[in-house]
Amino acid sequence: MKFIKNLTLAAMAGAFALNTLAASIDVSGVKVEDSAIVSGAKLQLNGAGTRYKGPFKVYVADIYAGKKFSSLEELVAAPGPKRLTMTMLREVDAGAFGKLLTRGMEDNTPRTEMSKLIPGLIRMGEIFSANKVLLPGDVIMLDWIPGTGMVVTAKGKVQSDPFKEPEFFKAMMAIWLGPVPADFKLKDALLGAK
Repeated sequence: MKFIKNLTLAAMAGAFALNTLAASIDVSGVKVEDSAIVSGAKLQLNGAGTRYKGPFKVYVADIYAGKKFSSLEELVAAPGPKRLTMTMLREVDAGAFGKLLTRGMEDNTPRTEMSKLIPGLIRMGEIFSANKVLLPGDVIMLDWIPGTGMVVTAKGKVQSDPFKEPEFFKAMMAIWLGPVPADFKLKDALLGAK
C-alpha cells in the first residue's frame, strides 16, 4: 500500500513538473510565464513578442490581464490589475528610451489630452534619467493596480510613487497597443493575434 502511495505521489510530482515546464514560452531567449501575480490577483498572459528597431532586437514585451483582450480599449476597461513587462535584449541608453516612450504616447494620444499627461511624462523622464543605462536582462514592469495606480519597477526596484491617473496608464499602453504602435508586429503579438 505504501509503495502505491509513493508511486502516486511520484506521478503527481512528475505531472506538476511537466505543467510547470509547459507554463512558460521562449521569446527571443527570454522565458515568458503564462501567468503572473499582481497585487494578489493571478493574471493570464495575453501575448508576448519582440520589439525590433530596424534589424536589431531591443526587448521582449509581454502583457497580462485577468481575462483575454484584443484591443487597447478592452485592456483598459477590464477590471483588476494588469502588467506589461519589458526584458531588455541589448544595452540601451535609458534617457533615449524614455524619450521614445514619450514619443509613442504623443503619437497615440490626441493633442487635447496630452497637456494632462505632462506631469506624468516629467516623472517618467526622471525615472529613466536616474537609471542611465538598461542592460541585457534588465526588466521594466508597468503594473496597473486599481486604487493605487501604475507602479513602475525597473531593475527590481520600484521607481517613484505610483502614477494614479488611469489616463496616463492608457496612454502608456497605447505606445504598444494604440493606432500608431511602436511596432505593429509586436502589437499583434501582445494582442494574441500572432
